[in-house]
Amino acid sequence: MENVTTVNEFLLLELTSTQELQPVLFVTLLIIYMIDLFGNGSILVVVISEPRLYSPMYFFLGNLSCLDICYSSVTLPILMANLLSAHKAVSFLGCITQLHFFHFLGCTESILLAIMGFDRFVAICYPLRYTLIMNLKACILLATVAWITSFFYALMHSVMTARLNFCHSLKLNYFFCDVKPLLELACGDIRLNQWLIFIVTGSLSMAACFLTFLSYLYIIGFLLFKNRTCCGLHKALSTCASHFMVVSLFYGTVGLTYIPPASATSVSQGRYVAVIHTTVTSLLNPLIYTLRNKEVKLALKRVFGRKLKLSV
Repeated sequence: MENVTTVNEFLLLELTSTQELQPVLFVTLLIIYMIDLFGNGSILVVVISEPRLYSPMYFFLGNLSCLDICYSSVTLPILMANLLSAHKAVSFLGCITQLHFFHFLGCTESILLAIMGFDRFVAICYPLRYTLIMNLKACILLATVAWITSFFYALMHSVMTARLNFCHSLKLNYFFCDVKPLLELACGDIRLNQWLIFIVTGSLSMAACFLTFLSYLYIIGFLLFKNRTCCGLHKALSTCASHFMVVSLFYGTVGLTYIPPASATSVSQGRYVAVIHTTVTSLLNPLIYTLRNKEVKLALKRVFGRKLKLSV
């Protein structure tokens, strides 16, 4: 019979044990976080305040920007705080809360990416029916389903993890709280938790990934067969290549983190992948999806130009 430990807090793994590198990493993460907040915040402000961007595509981009601000805020502040702190600990409640919001926002992003792919598919392949299919009511419904489904998915993981007993070391082999590193510290039967990761998380991720890539493949096929020229191929690739890069990065890091079975080796390999997943993806989304868009660039100039005039 293993001794069950009463858990008040967990000790988090430090990003580096080299003291000289800690200020450098702190500044790097701070710059990434500031760019993330500024980029996604600017897009959110523009989408809300610019009437010309009141369309389904920008409605979902606004959702994505809001989500990315929250997503990076779940992990980056704690990572930065631990670089400056000697006692790298998080309370049990704080750990479960972080786990919940990490999965809640991550799942929402995967569903939103699938919805955005479908939106582009309808806009390009069925332009005459676009406003009929992607009306305001449909957009709100799709976004609501994404957020609510993800909330209950994350609640499942947080509740099932919180009910575990812990009888090993309370030092997480991870930079923040997540399901797989917590299972390392649990005693008793954790097979249900492992099956939930493998079946529920795997199924949701694979379904969203499949639908996202399917939408973009249909778009490429439609543009190629419609135009049948090199110009058509260039247009197809330019439309989807950058989106493919973000989607591939997002699902690639998710796959490397959650598909391998929960073990010390998989957790050790996945912790750096998870940092990339939570930092780089949120940073790239505004650059890929919107700042390359001429309408958004013009809207940014109009909105912030008006604000500068008013301040003067």
